[in-house]
Formats: sequence, C-alpha cells, structure tokens
Amino acid sequence: MPATETPSPSPSLSPSLSPSRSRWLALGVLATGMLMTILDGSIVTVAMPAIQSDLGFTPVGLSWIVNAYLIAFGSLLLLAGRLGDLIGRKRMFLAGTGVFTAASLLAGFATSPGVLIAARFLQGVGSAMASAVSLGILITLFTEPRERAKAIAIFSFTGAAGASIGQVLGGVLTDALTWNWIFFINLPIGIAALLVALRALPADRGLGLKAGADVLGALLVTSGLMTGIYAVVKIEEYGAGSAHTLGLGALALALLAGFFVRQAKTANPLMPLRILRSRTVFGANLVQVLMIAAMFAFQILVALYMQKVLGYSASETGLAMLPAAVMIGAVSLGVSARLIARFGERNVLLTGLFLLTGALTLLIRVPVHASYATDLLPVMLLIAGGGLALPAVTSLGMSGARQEDAGLASGLFNTTQQIGMALGIAVLATLAAARTESLAEAGSPNAEALTGGYHLAFGIGAALMGTAIVVALTVLRQPKGKRGQGLELGREQGRGEQAAPQQIVTPVA
Repeated sequence: MPATETPSPSPSLSPSLSPSRSRWLALGVLATGMLMTILDGSIVTVAMPAIQSDLGFTPVGLSWIVNAYLIAFGSLLLLAGRLGDLIGRKRMFLAGTGVFTAASLLAGFATSPGVLIAARFLQGVGSAMASAVSLGILITLFTEPRERAKAIAIFSFTGAAGASIGQVLGGVLTDALTWNWIFFINLPIGIAALLVALRALPADRGLGLKAGADVLGALLVTSGLMTGIYAVVKIEEYGAGSAHTLGLGALALALLAGFFVRQAKTANPLMPLRILRSRTVFGANLVQVLMIAAMFAFQILVALYMQKVLGYSASETGLAMLPAAVMIGAVSLGVSARLIARFGERNVLLTGLFLLTGALTLLIRVPVHASYATDLLPVMLLIAGGGLALPAVTSLGMSGARQEDAGLASGLFNTTQQIGMALGIAVLATLAAARTESLAEAGSPNAEALTGGYHLAFGIGAALMGTAIVVALTVLRQPKGKRGQGLELGREQGRGEQAAPQQIVTPVA
C-alpha cells in the first residue's frame, strides 16, 4: 500500500498502569480468553457420555454439542475480526467474552438437548468475537521483534496446553461433580477476564463502519463458511461422495467465490484483498491448515486409541497426554522466542514441522498392546515441535498486517485454523472408521481393527505434515539479513520507501 495512507488512531494503554505492566497484563487477559475457549472445546468431549445419559441425546444429536459450536465459531471469525477493526478491537473482545460467559451459564443450566445446543451455538459466537481480535490486539501492543516473539510464544502455548488441560479437567469435574460444572467453571474465569480487560486492554476507536460496511460481503462470507463447515462436519454421516456433501460443498464454494468477487469490486470491502497478496501471510495460513489437520491425528485419535484399545479411563488419558503439553510449554516459553530472534520464523517453523512429522511417523507403528514408556512417551516428547511451529507460524500469519487490518489478519488466521481442524476431523476420522470397518469385516478382532484404522489416520497425518514442510520450503522464504525480524515496523523490502507510522509489515521475498 502507498506510504501516504493514513493509519488508524494508535491504541492507548490504561493511564493508571505503567506501559510495560499494562501490556503484559493485557497479554494475560488475551491468553486467559484463549485458554477458556480451548478448554471448553476439549472439556466437552470428555463429558459427552454423561450429557447423553442425563439429557437423553440421540447418538446423532449428541454430535451437535460439538458441531453447533464449530459452525458458529468457524463461520464468524473472519467477520468478527474485520468488525473489530471497524468498531474497535477492545469492544469486540469484551462483547465476545460477555456473550461466551453468559452462554456458559445457559449451558450449565440446560435441561434439554435443544437448550444445550442453542447455548453451544452462542458460545461459538462469543468465542469467535473474542478470539478473532486477540492476535490483532497483541501485535499492536508488542512492536519490538523480540518482545513480540515472546508474547506470541506465550499466547500459542496457552492454546496448545488448553486442550490437554481440558481433557484432565473434564474427567475430574464430570467424575467428582456433574457435567454441568464443565460450563459453570467458565463463569469466574470469564468475569475475571472482563474486569481486568476493561482496565488493561488498549482503547481503540476503530476505523468506523463506513470504512468497511459491506453488508452483502458479510452475508456472503458468513453463509459460505457456515455452509462449508456444516458440509465438512457431516461427512462422517453422509459420506464424502454423497449428494449432500458435494452439493453443500459446491454451494459454499460459490458463495465464497461471490464474496471474493465482491471484495475486488466494492469501494469499501469487508476484507481488503491486499492482505492476501503477501506471500508470507498466504503461505503461513496454508501451512497452518495442513499442520492443524495433521495434528488432529494426535490430539483426538491418540486419545481414542488409549481409551478404546488400551483401556485407559478419561482421566488416565488426560494424564498420559500431559507430557506433550509440558514439552510444548517448555519449548514455546523457554526457547522459541530466542530461536526465532536468532534464526528467523521460517527456520524455526521447519524444525518444528520435522519434529511433528517424526511424532506422527512413530504412531504408525503403535501396537495393540502398547507400553506407554516405549511406544507413547517418545511421541509425547517429539510433540515438543509444536512449541516451535505454533509461535513461528503465528508470527508469519500475522506478518504483513497493517494496524488497521490487524483484526482482519487475526480473524483470517483463526479461520484457517478452524478449517484445518474441520478437515482433520472429517478426513482422518472418516478414513480411520472406514479402515476399521473393513478390517472388522475381514475377521480382525476389535482392538486390531481399531488400531489398523488409527494407523491409517496417523500415516495420512504424517503425509499432511510433510506437505506443510514442502509449502514452507517453497512458498516461505527467509529474507536475507533479516533473521528474527519477520515482524518489523515501518519497512518495505526492496522499495526503500518510508512506511506510514504504525504499519506492521513483513518483507516478502
């Protein structure tokens, strides 16, 4: 963009706090919001049998406890991110956290399947509103490369650790109390986050709705994403080649194509297409889709393998996976920021992807009667690669975002994350189930058939991770002489132009 473009007003920190303290307190609020969202997603899966028994869900209806949340969350992230740029990212975060907290209260008191599904949909809406702008707020607070790398590492660790913590906490709360408490636990966390956010988050007025009040574009992108995610989550029920899946998939593509055509022509686009012209941003988002889809093989299928094949309880499964969260935390919080500063985001990302590929490759050979120490613990240790890959890909995914587009870039990055998750669920779970059914029909015992299905999914996950490596090698390029400074202020490589103040630009090779 031209250097003469007027930036949006700079956010101001709370006058009652020192700038340094206020920034790190704001990061704590954003990380808490992320933790609450991730916890809620994983904690529910552990409690679903108890919910089914208490509320009388049918097997098909039970899946909507997850689907209702995913559809609302995934389809609204892009819109919420851009609206945050227009009306103010602090306002959007506060509103989203409030909606999520209120919906958690409704879910905890639900007495019928319909009420719980509606509450889960509202939780997804609130999560989208808060999550979509979190990274946008973060990158406007931390402008120095080393500090920003550290902040992103903390934020990424919170999301990665939340899933493992949720599995342990879900089992404990459900066994010790009732399933209702998996939702009630969000109330004190949400209220505390709101109170601190009011004081700590930077105030920003936003660009104003007139700067991007594209109602038709909003309808097209939201309906397109919602239709596409719905088609993906129902693949297991209808099949990938069914008229239902193909028809809805075609409709989703048509709606999204219409959205991009609209954005190219309208004077005030909801999503300025300049954000997709960055090779770094495009490549990072593509790597993330592949990586998150592959990691579904670890996050969900390993847990199912432990319970259905090895006979672990829900609490034992959560504890067995805890070393992975510890390793991710140790790497992301301990060394990732320093490695990024020294070697650059791309090189650190590649190292993490290679480690994750190794972990999934090891899973291809797990036996029916596995030993945790020899067969599973090495996998948990190699998953430490996520502590390198997640912060690095997040830094790259948010690069190239000007201050006025920070919420949009954050929403886009979170949207591709959800697309990767939905694809992982649909593709890997469906293929694993089909392989298991085929082996069972051939006469294999149940445990062997299940293990064979999981082996296939782990192999596909390793292939997806390998593809992510290829994309990172060919699309992402480390700028010469710019190691560790992938997120810089006021520079455009090769042009020698002085960028406008407060612009956040990554040189793109």
